[in-house]
Amino acid sequence: MTAALAWGALAASSLLIGAVIGYVRPWPDVLVGVVLAFGAGALISAVSFDLAEEGARVGGPGTMGLGLGLGAITYFVAAHAVERGGGDDAGPALALGAFLDGIPEQLVLGLGLAAGGEVGVGLLAAIFVSNLPEAIGSASAMHAAGKRPGPIRRLWALIALGCTLATVAGYAIADVTGGNLQAAIDGFAAGALIVMLVDSMIPEATSMAGRAGGLVTVLGFAVAAALSGIG
Repeated sequence: MTAALAWGALAASSLLIGAVIGYVRPWPDVLVGVVLAFGAGALISAVSFDLAEEGARVGGPGTMGLGLGLGAITYFVAAHAVERGGGDDAGPALALGAFLDGIPEQLVLGLGLAAGGEVGVGLLAAIFVSNLPEAIGSASAMHAAGKRPGPIRRLWALIALGCTLATVAGYAIADVTGGNLQAAIDGFAAGALIVMLVDSMIPEATSMAGRAGGLVTVLGFAVAAALSGIG
């Protein structure tokens, strides 16, 4: 249990680090766009290799697909509610995406720890790397929209705490969790991520980084895909 807490905190720490980096100083739009594009590529890799593929393997494509649909609908509905209060600020939508994909991702991390006693280096690295751009982009957008550093810091601290506790929860429920439930969890994270990427992260990245966004997205995908093959 202690190991799950430690590894979960390490994976989630990049959310808080990214948020601090995002609001401590103004970032040029182009640089924020490049960071978001890299993160989008990393998240596409996570959807492909760490979530959808793994979910179909452990529980079957049908169960994973059910989770996929549930995650997509959950994000769509929640993002609509956030949008009504956030106006044109993309920051809250990115934060919501980080939460909705971070919880199930770190549940999977805890399940893996309980099953093998060792952390999955690839998944841990992919979570850490993809968290940074999400948090940087979100905090930068919220800062540019006039939000104060205190509330931004508290929001991301709460998200990081929730993700850390999700790792502990995954470890604790491992004995009663079958492959189908894990597949549904993987699918949920993948569904939330795909909608967030199309609705918020990729449009924001391309509008800020311009044509370079596509190249940087491929770079992010390549790095995360390589990390997925570790451990």
